[in-house]
Amino acid sequence: MASNASVAGNSGALAGNGTAILVGRALLSILFILAGFAKLTSIGGTAAWFGSIGLPAPTVVAVLVGLLEFFGGLAILVGFKTRIAAIALAIFTLAATAVAHLDFADQMQVLMLQKNLAIAGGLLLLAVFGAGALSIDGRRS
Repeated sequence: MASNASVAGNSGALAGNGTAILVGRALLSILFILAGFAKLTSIGGTAAWFGSIGLPAPTVVAVLVGLLEFFGGLAILVGFKTRIAAIALAIFTLAATAVAHLDFADQMQVLMLQKNLAIAGGLLLLAVFGAGALSIDGRRS
């Protein structure tokens, strides 16, 4: 992927926005960290809901989803392997939307669909532009 400077047209426009990128990462990540933690600490309840919507092997899926959300969220928060984590979480978010939020007759589901599309968009921006200077990725480059 292109570096932040080349994506910004070598103007350094992104270089001075480390704090804004950090805040954006924190705001995106908290949703996944809390959701993953909730799933991992309530595997039975999560598996029961997953089973009720027809997902196969609901306990295994609950554990995998909980781990992806929790550790993917932490990776986004600290800016570690951010592009990979952002792509994984964007794909997951779109898949979860397709599985659980396509009832257009239910306004709450429409709102959840819109929210998830916005989150996926933010994650894709992170995948393209990276974690910024105030991150583990930024310290390693």
